[in-house]
Amino acid sequence: MWNTFWSTWTVLGLGHLWLFLLVPFLAVPRTFASPYGPVDSRGNSSALHPETFQVFNVDYSHVQVPFEIVLWIMLASLAKLGFHCSGRLPSVMPESCLLIVVGLLVGAAIYGVRHRPPPTLSADAFFLFLLPPIVLDAGYFLPGRLFFENLGTILLYAVPGTLWNALGIGFSLRGLCLVVPGPELEGLSLFHCLQFGSLIAAVDPVAVLSVFEEMHVNEQLHILVFGESLLNDAVAVVTYKLFESFLRMPTLSSLDVLIGAVQVLLVGMGGVVVGIFFGLLAALVTRFTVRVQVIAPLFVFLFSYLSYLTSEMLHISGIMAIMSCAVCMKQYVEANISEKSHTTIKYFLKMLSSVSETLIFIFLGVSTIQDKHMWNWPFVTCTLLLCLVWRAVGVLLLTAMINRVRRNTVTFRDQFIIAYGGMRGAICFSLVFLMDDFPMKKLLITTTITVILFSVFVQGMTIKPLVELLEVKRKGKKELPSLGAEIHCRVLDHLMAGIEELVGYTGQHHWKDKFDKFNTKYLRRFLVRQDKQPKSSLVRLYQKLQRHVEEECEEKRVEECASESPQSRVLLPEEMDSIRRILTTNLQNFNKRHMMAYSRHKLNPEFFMDNTSHYSLARPQSLRDRTLFLSPTLSAQWEHEHEDCVSYRASHRGLSRSLTVCGSRPSRDPEEDLPSQNGPRELPQDGLTDAGAAPDPGPAPGRSSSTITSTARVPKKLSFVLENERDKK
Repeated sequence: MWNTFWSTWTVLGLGHLWLFLLVPFLAVPRTFASPYGPVDSRGNSSALHPETFQVFNVDYSHVQVPFEIVLWIMLASLAKLGFHCSGRLPSVMPESCLLIVVGLLVGAAIYGVRHRPPPTLSADAFFLFLLPPIVLDAGYFLPGRLFFENLGTILLYAVPGTLWNALGIGFSLRGLCLVVPGPELEGLSLFHCLQFGSLIAAVDPVAVLSVFEEMHVNEQLHILVFGESLLNDAVAVVTYKLFESFLRMPTLSSLDVLIGAVQVLLVGMGGVVVGIFFGLLAALVTRFTVRVQVIAPLFVFLFSYLSYLTSEMLHISGIMAIMSCAVCMKQYVEANISEKSHTTIKYFLKMLSSVSETLIFIFLGVSTIQDKHMWNWPFVTCTLLLCLVWRAVGVLLLTAMINRVRRNTVTFRDQFIIAYGGMRGAICFSLVFLMDDFPMKKLLITTTITVILFSVFVQGMTIKPLVELLEVKRKGKKELPSLGAEIHCRVLDHLMAGIEELVGYTGQHHWKDKFDKFNTKYLRRFLVRQDKQPKSSLVRLYQKLQRHVEEECEEKRVEECASESPQSRVLLPEEMDSIRRILTTNLQNFNKRHMMAYSRHKLNPEFFMDNTSHYSLARPQSLRDRTLFLSPTLSAQWEHEHEDCVSYRASHRGLSRSLTVCGSRPSRDPEEDLPSQNGPRELPQDGLTDAGAAPDPGPAPGRSSSTITSTARVPKKLSFVLENERDKK
């Protein structure tokens, strides 16, 4: 406990140290005096010859941008490290809440020093640099089978659900502006309210991932919320740009509205097409990286980011593009790259997404401290309530429709978590700053920040207790995949596809079977190297499962090492004395024993018998020897009890070996019923009986083993003879 306490405060202390280092650099003006005279706009000295030569010089303007970026990343990483080093803090509040609090403190410190607002998170920095790594990581490690099985439900929540929320919030806010008296809300037109409703309806995948990954909900609920948040952003951005274009038009006709509705569909589909194209291109290029495996991970990052930038350049959905590219690359690129390249891609993507997520929440807190605020109680509170009400009603209506055709219906508890888990984040914040300047923009910025803080703090901190209170099904114990289970799933898929073919129904199994055949016949032959193409799909499945098992074992080992106590408990003096006493007694008994070097093939077993009541270190060779060693009176009992055991003597290379054949049935070969010279030998299985207790008599030679009582324990009888030794007889 004290170790965790001091480690937490040490990390937080380092974070505050970096905070004090960060604030002066961000508070100083952008221009510095040069020791060589005045400087121009490029930072070059205008004086030809300096008056004096200075040994030490500080040129902060030369390294200002990368230095500040490194300081921001260092501050965010230390804050995240301090959060996970704390004991009870992760169980009380999500990680995103702490990062926003740290951002608020940094923003307040910068504002107090500079007396002007701190730098805000620009929309270009968010959409072009911070968001792509998060979406790429989510798409590359997306559970494909689970996602495509629930694709219909996800699309229903994402497309009609987002339009429902955007239009409902927009028209409701416009009605509020007409009802509330006063000149404060008169500057908001209908398209301003619809544009604001489209951006405030965007569920942020960063906030959703940061909360739902800590709760470990069931896989179906997690994929529904996560998939809906990813596709929801694409739809929200498209509708936002649509209403923005409507605002800039002098006149609007019904044909423009129809074209805008078609554009919403084309933008999403265009992003999918661009992503698939770059994904197939990346697979084709990695096919020829067999001699230069070190650059194979680079093509994964380059082509995925290129698909995102191309989509943004064509004004289509970049989120859909990079997600489709990641899903497509995973199918073929993994077969072309090595295990080390796969590990590099995995950990580099996790690092990039974690850093981007941390910076987003830090800048959300920093950007809150500014002077662009305008407060209106009716508008802010009604927006907050409308976001909750319209989303809840939309989830209930859409789920009632989809449950009629789903085999695994979405329960009411899952519906409540889906509706309550729609948290807003940096996408809303970035889009509201992209709006054109007009008098009521400050009110929309303040309302957006309020909704984000409410969703992250209130909803994020209360959703975990609600999951426990409602007893929502959690994710079970993570089991390693097995080849038998995967083969069973494939058999069921083929069986369902055959049934659909017989009844004339074209369902998901039919299309899945068609795509698998096309993929095996054409795509894999063209995109995967010949040496990486196994002759059987079972071999490919086994290789995939083997790699998955290795990853799971490695993660489990890391978790076990992290969960272990870093420092063991110090033993008490009485415990040390007890350990010394036990060791001393055992060592004395060990030294009293008779130890000799011998060869078991030349010496008689009676040579190692000890007259004491305990065993000698020399191990007896037979069960009879052990019986005689325990008590001489047990010898006759043992002979009478094991009359059915027949011992054979065979010489092999000058060595004497005894083979004991004990059977509950008579021997098949009459020649085998020969007595042994040294008595029977048997390997004990149930151990020896006590010396003072008489053992139960064994079964008769011709008696079946099924008649043996539970009190009489007889070793399992074997019947075998070495063929070469029988010939020598």
